[in-house]
Parts: sequence; C-alpha cells; structure tokens
Amino acid sequence: MSGYSEMEKKWQAEWSKNGLDRADRDAGKPKFMIIFAYPGVTGFLHVGHLRGYTCADAIGRYKRMTGYNVMFPVGTHATGNGAISLASRVANKDSDFIDYLIRNGCPEEKLEDLKDPMKAVDFFNTIYVNEYWKRFGFLADWRRFTSSVYADYGKFMQWQFRKLNEQGLLIQKPYFSPACPVHGPVAIDASETDISKGGNAEVQEYTLLKFKRGDEYLVAATLRPETVYGQVCFWVNPDVEYTRIKKGDETWIVSKEAAEKLKLQKDCIKVLSPIPGKEMIGWMCEAPMIHRDVPVLPASFSDPNIGSGLVTSVPSDAPDDWISLEALKKDPGLAERYGVPRSIIDSVIPISIISIEGYGDFPAQDIIKTMGITKPGDPRLDEAKKQVYKDGHHMGRMKDICGPFAGMKVEEAKDKMKQAMIDSGEAETFHDLTEEVVCRCGMPVRVKKVDDQWFIDYGNEELTERTSEHCRSMEIYPPEFNENVHSTLRWFRERACVRQGNWLGTRFPFDEKWIIEAISDSTLYPLYYIVSPYANSGKISPDNMTEEFFDHVVLGKGDVKKVSENTGVSEDLLKEIRDDIRYWYPLDVNLGGKEHMTVHFPVFLFNHRAILPDDMQPGGILVNWYVTGKKNKISKSKGGAQPIPGAIEQFGVDTLRLYYAHVASMFVDVEWSEESVMMYRQRLERIMGAVEELLSSERTGEKGDIDEWLISRFNGHTSTVRSAMEKYDLRQMATAVYFEMLNDIKWYGRRGGNNASTIKEALSIWIRLMTPVTPHVAEEMWSMTGFDSLVSSSLIPDAGPISCSSEYREAFIRDVMSDVAQIKKVTSAEPKKIFLYTTPSWKAKVMRMGLDMAESSTLDIPSLTKKCMADEAMRKNGKAVSEFVKKAVTDLTRSSSVSKKDMAETDEYSLLVSAKDFLREELCADVEIFSADDGNAYDPQNKSKAAVPGRPAIYFE
Repeated sequence: MSGYSEMEKKWQAEWSKNGLDRADRDAGKPKFMIIFAYPGVTGFLHVGHLRGYTCADAIGRYKRMTGYNVMFPVGTHATGNGAISLASRVANKDSDFIDYLIRNGCPEEKLEDLKDPMKAVDFFNTIYVNEYWKRFGFLADWRRFTSSVYADYGKFMQWQFRKLNEQGLLIQKPYFSPACPVHGPVAIDASETDISKGGNAEVQEYTLLKFKRGDEYLVAATLRPETVYGQVCFWVNPDVEYTRIKKGDETWIVSKEAAEKLKLQKDCIKVLSPIPGKEMIGWMCEAPMIHRDVPVLPASFSDPNIGSGLVTSVPSDAPDDWISLEALKKDPGLAERYGVPRSIIDSVIPISIISIEGYGDFPAQDIIKTMGITKPGDPRLDEAKKQVYKDGHHMGRMKDICGPFAGMKVEEAKDKMKQAMIDSGEAETFHDLTEEVVCRCGMPVRVKKVDDQWFIDYGNEELTERTSEHCRSMEIYPPEFNENVHSTLRWFRERACVRQGNWLGTRFPFDEKWIIEAISDSTLYPLYYIVSPYANSGKISPDNMTEEFFDHVVLGKGDVKKVSENTGVSEDLLKEIRDDIRYWYPLDVNLGGKEHMTVHFPVFLFNHRAILPDDMQPGGILVNWYVTGKKNKISKSKGGAQPIPGAIEQFGVDTLRLYYAHVASMFVDVEWSEESVMMYRQRLERIMGAVEELLSSERTGEKGDIDEWLISRFNGHTSTVRSAMEKYDLRQMATAVYFEMLNDIKWYGRRGGNNASTIKEALSIWIRLMTPVTPHVAEEMWSMTGFDSLVSSSLIPDAGPISCSSEYREAFIRDVMSDVAQIKKVTSAEPKKIFLYTTPSWKAKVMRMGLDMAESSTLDIPSLTKKCMADEAMRKNGKAVSEFVKKAVTDLTRSSSVSKKDMAETDEYSLLVSAKDFLREELCADVEIFSADDGNAYDPQNKSKAAVPGRPAIYFE
C-alpha cells in the first residue's frame, strides 16, 4: 500500500520511544501476561503463522487500553533437529532449498553461516523479530526474547526436571521409540516438531506369528492374535523379494523392510539370503496355535512396508481376506501361473470363530455385501475392516471351536491367546508405525527399542485429577476444548521426555548423554520470560542459575542471604527477580495453534500443576485454527505460502491484521485468499476516506436528534466491543468497529449530521476502538484529528448511555425506506410520488395500554380487549380493535418492551414530516405524508387501514 510502509515505521518508532512495548512491574496496576506458542526454527515464517501471533498482540493492546499493565514476550523454540536439518540442506547444496532461502530474502553471503545450526538459529531469530513481529507492530517486550537453545534457558529447564523428579514423576524403563537413523528418537505428534511427515502416526504392537516349514519359519504380523483359530491360508506378495534372517537359533522369512526394522528391536538379527515371493506360493506351512497346515497363496495387498510383509489369512473376520480368497477361487489361470493345484485352492474354506451380535457366521462376508464391495482393491475395504474389528472387539465372543478360549469376550481372549503363543515360542511382539513418518532431515523413521528411556509420568492419577480440577477454574476457548481438555488429560500416559542423537537442546540433568525433547522443554517456559531480561542484560549468568537460585526466585525457598552467598547473585537482585515473578505470574493467556490441544497444552497444564503452587497456575488457554493453502496446512519448512515481507508490501500491515481478526472465527480454518485480503485493504481505505472527509471541511451544524443518535450508537458499539473482548472474540469486535460504525458514520452524514463537537467525540471513540487491531492506521487518524499523545497509550472509552428513543427514530426511518425498496423490487414500480400513512391514534393507544398491563399485571387478549372496549372512542372501531388487540399482544410478548415503548410513544407523523426532504432525496420521488386519522387524506386504495405502530402504510403513483 503506497505510503503505508513509512507510516508503519513512523508509529512503531513512536511506540518504542515511549516505551509502550516494555513491561515493568507496577504495583498500582493490575497485570496481564499473554504469550503465543513460540515457533520452531525450521525456516521462514509465512502468512499462516501471523494469524495467532496477531491475535495475541491485539488482545494485549486491548488489555493495555483497559488499564492493565501488559507483558507480551516472544521467543523461539529451536530444540530438536529443525535447525540441524536446515543447516545440512545448505551444506549439501540442496538447490531447491537454497532457492527458497534466497527467494525469501536471505543474502547469498549468509549461506555459509547457515551451514552451522546455531548460526542458523541466530539468523532466523533476527528475521522473526525484525522482519515479522516488529514489522507487524507488536508491542512485545523485546528485552525478554529467549530461545530454547540458549544456555540460560537450559538452566531453567534442568531445574524443571529436578522438580519433576522430586515429585516422583520421572521414571525409566524400556521403550519402543520412533527413531531417525541420523538423529535418534523423534517425537511424533500433530505439531510435527521433529518430523516433516506423519504427525498422526502411532506406534502399534503387532504379534509376530511363526508358521513352521521344515527348519524355518514364515513370520506373519497381525494386530488380531485372537483370530488364529480361523487361519486357513497364508498370503505372500508374488512381486516382492523377501529375505531369510537369522534370529537367535531360528531362521525367519520376512520382507527386507521388516528385516531392517527387526534389527532395531531385537538382538542378534542377521540377514541371510533373499527369496522371491513367487517362489513361496504353493508351499504348505504349519499355523501356530492350531497346528494345522495351510497353503501359501498370492496376494498383492501384502505390503512389504507394513508389519513383516507377510499376512496370515482369516477370511471369516477379515474383509480383505474374504474378497481376495473369492477372487483367487474364480481365477482359472492361478494353477498355471504358480503351479498351485486347484484341489488345494478349493480346500481353503473359511472357519467361523467369533459370534458378533448383528452379524452371521462370517462377519467379513456380511459387511462386504452390505457395502456392495465386489472386488479386491476397493478402497472401502479399509473402512469395512475397521468396522468389523471394532464390533468384534467390543461385542464379540469366541466360539466353541476356539478351545480353552471358547466363550470369552474377544477383548479378553486377545491378550490371553497372544501370551499363550509367546509362552510356547510360537509368537513374539513387534512394533511398527501406522503410517509413513519422515524425519526433518529426510530419513525414514522406524521404531527402535531403547532399553533405558526416561519418561514423565503423566499417567499419575493424583496429578491428573489436580490438573483437571484446576482447568475448571480457567478460561479456555473454544468451548469445545474447555469440555474436552479433561478427557485429553486422562488420555495421557508416560511421555518419553529425552532422546539421544544429533539434537539441539538442553542436557538432561541426571544423565547428560540425553537431550530433553522439544515438547518437554516447552511447558514452564512462560515463567522464564520473567527471568530472561536479567540474563540478556548480563545481570545474571547461567553459572548463577543453580537449583537453589530458581527454588528461591520461583518458589520462595531458602534464606535470601544464604542463596546470595551460594549463587553469587546480590540480595537486592534476588529480591527484584522474586518480586517480578510474584507480580507477573501466573500466565493469563497461552495462545497456540489447534495442534497443541493434544500436545503442548496438556503437558503445559500438567507441569504447572506438578511444580508450581496454587497461586501460580495458568489462567487461560486460547486456541487458533490455521490459515491454509489450497486444501492443506501451510508449512514453513516445506517452503509454501506467501512470504510475510511480500504480503506486507502488497497489502500493508493493518490490512493483514484486520484480515486475521475478522475473516472468520479463530476456531475455524481459513484458506488464504489474496482477493479476501484485498477486500480488507479496501475496507480500511474506505474508513480512512470517511475520516478525512469528516475532517476536510468546517462543521458548523447545530446539535440535533441525529447527533444524539450517533453518540448513542457508538456507545452501544463500545459496549459490544467490551463484551466481545471479554471472550477474546476479535471477529465480533471487528464487525462492530470496521463495519457497523462506518455504516453509522455514513448514515449520520446522509441525515445531515454536521456538528463539529459530535464528530470529534465520535472519532475519539471510534479510533480508540480500532487501535488494538489496526494500530498504525488508528495512530495516523488520531494525529489527523488533532488529539494529543498516542492513541495506543490512551484508554478504551467506557460505554456511555444509550438513547433508545433516538435509535428507534432512525431505525423507523430506515425501515420505511426498506419497505419502499421492497415494494419497488416486487412490483418493478418506479413511482413519481410515494404516499405514507402513519398509524391511527387508537392503535398507538392500544399499544400503550398493552405496555401498561405488561408492566403491572398479566397481559392477555381478553384483558386487553376488555380494557380497550371500555374506551368510548375505541368502541367505535369495534371489530378492528379486537383484531388489532390480538396482534398487539403477540408483538408485546415476543419483542423487547423497550422498543415497543419507543414505538408507542413516537409521534410517527411528525418524525416523517421532519424527514420529508431526506426521504424525497433518498427515494428519488415526491413524498406525501398523512396520518391515518386524517379524514381528508388522499388515499384512493384505502391503504391507511393497514398502518400500524412502527410501520406506515405505503401507496405508489
């Protein structure tokens, strides 16, 4: 936007010069502390990130303008392998990635520095602060900036883990962890902090079933060991090359991919020789548990990347198996291609093993028929499988054929049958991922056994209950998350909190071979923003930040003199830091993306409850949804989306801020659209044009009804804004400020409003209400209007009185114009003359009587009719009065009594007469106004009889 860049820089400099971004303790003011979830350092940010960040700044600005002392700190979350992967791609001269860096503004001479992960972090820290957050006008306290890879931050994280250990919440045990071959174990969750693909994957346990053939075993992986009594054949993919491996004293056959996975989970795995899948077809092998020979048959759906790459077949309860077996039996060329005798294929007959209510003997057959599936490969087979498995697990019972497990519920039999086969040496466990996962470095992630993994015990029942109980006192938005957070907390169990390998982060204080992982080091960090400026200014160093130091400044433990002697921090400074923490904490709002609802927010809550006292527990959580590209979330590490500097130059900062605030509720995804953003630019330009017009000429008009109306309307909008912002509803706030208030200003002008005092008062209200969302434009207009100081340092006005009568009068005029427009539209008429007939006085009197009855007694049709008929003048209208009473009672019981009172008391005839010239101009026709009481009124079609309070009758000529 032409000229906007200079304007933005001018006001940002003024805010900084006046210290609006700095948050210092002030005992005379209530405090408000808000953060957004600090971003990982994996590349340039994009327009999607700024949605949540801008909302946080707008909320902080609003709170500042309502009398709060606001702290809004920022930082970055560089823990993990994001910066390492970034540096590696630069070092390896990845041309696409280097092009992405240069395209987003990275100087070519900086590329050499970016080969060093820590220099890459420093580079992007500077970009995030200077090119994004400062450019967007955030009033963040830059003195408090920190990053999770700074040494001082690490000291605080180590203190956190010592406190968790004191609470008995750190445990150590074997673990099957997703792991990258380069970086070691990774965390898989929706935030995708460590990975570039597969954030919804889970680690699931398979049972490896050993099918004996001579002196070797074909090994199938199953998730349903309870179905082994229904095994009738064994599936091999004829197009896959499998491999023999040595596992202890046994020889196994599995896919090559499975062999690599098994190396990570079991000892003494040695790869022997390859074997083509087609070579195994026609073999016979002995199924575990049932000890019956079954044939090996071809199946293209046997995926070498899933499980062991080999599958046991239970067609009775597996839709894939049923449809594939049917297809094989109908294939006349099978015997010729693989040399499998037709008699063997025909001998494979499904066995019914599980009784499920609502299904017949063969649940797989039933659901295939129900869904209309007719051939292998139908994508609906996956849905069919899930439904049969779910129903079988929850409602199924094992049939008599299942030997000692007959009659058991499926969910009980599953574990017992698995354990029986493990005990007999016929099965083992194996872990695999539910979908493909890729590390940020580009390497595939697989499951690896870690013998001595450390966990935080989030399954602790006492901690869960205390955390859940605190959540009931918090402000959590959206309401759905407020309801669901309790079940999310109960769903949590132990979480692996450290990892080995090539990572950036903090060393685990109890064993420095481990690095604290990215989610576990981002829970208490809001508290550290209170300490960070003392480290950043050099007043304290990491060496000073011992356990004793944090115990004292955070928890108030220890004698200050002794703590000073032991840490080297002066008593005065210790007291200052302690007082800061007691003033600023707890955190009032933690704002983050929706991916954090199941990842960051729960552990943020758990760790606060575990470590900090009651008066330091967080006050609120606010979740924002994404700005997406076409069909997908935008990813900064994948180089998508509109770069922020380009968007700023194209649209202007305040356009983008208004777009984020208003385009949709924070709790829905928004698809990025330049056309939509341009509409907000035009909206701001219309507002600025309207203000310039108001200020462009001398205003000499006297105050009148329209002035009272405008200030009343603006007072109402102020009340709406205050109410909306209590719920952090920026969209409702922006609707009132940028749409309804502009419409009111335009109406004021159309109605002849021209009073200088009214205009100045209205602009004082309006500009201040704009400031949280569009502060640069607001400052410019505040200055143009001639107000003193900065609008950002002023206070949001209190909502003044509402003039219901003046608002009703203007609404009445608008309704008349709307009715005329509607009649024109329906009739396609273009009248030269419009006749308006106001309600007869007796109808207004009925309305007043009804209002009096509603206020003093019960209002009903018989009572009001009786009262009206007692009036001699009304009795003359007889039937018409009775009919109108019914309408009046209905209206008065359904509508606001305040608006009806204004309706009954308004002299509609005089009001329309006073607005006659205005109506002529707006309606582009001559206008004549009559009262329905006027016996001499021109009324050729007797339209006046339709006039009622609030709605004149209308006639066109």
